[in-house]
Amino acid sequence: MKRRDLLAAGAGLAMLALVRPASATPEEMAAAIKAFTDGATPQEGKVRFEIAQLIDNGNAVPVTVAVDGAAGHVAAIAIFNEKNPHTDVAVFTLGPRAGKAEVSTRIRLATSQRLIAIARMDDGGYWSKSVDVIVTLAACIEGEAP
Repeated sequence: MKRRDLLAAGAGLAMLALVRPASATPEEMAAAIKAFTDGATPQEGKVRFEIAQLIDNGNAVPVTVAVDGAAGHVAAIAIFNEKNPHTDVAVFTLGPRAGKAEVSTRIRLATSQRLIAIARMDDGGYWSKSVDVIVTLAACIEGEAP
């Protein structure tokens, strides 16, 4: 094998690594949730997760997460996904003077996937809500040619 062939093969492998879509796995999402909850299992309920079920464009998806009827103070709200390049989308810290436990933002979604919102209570409890969304035009794809 000539040196030129070896360099061409290496460049080709590097290009393949750049073109493939980067995505996390459900196992990585579970690990990120476990790190956020310090190993505790969140209970279903009390969290309201507002996001469209069918998303035309994954580049700027509006999301609202609220905690209803919570006894005590909501210390943090986190959003996780299973197929974006990074599983932890956002973590919001709420102070005791927050008027209500509600956050809104826009996120990017790489493809159709499951999202989970988790609320951390000041007493150490966790509440969650998961949703499945369908994305028709993906975002978060690195190295894609124009």
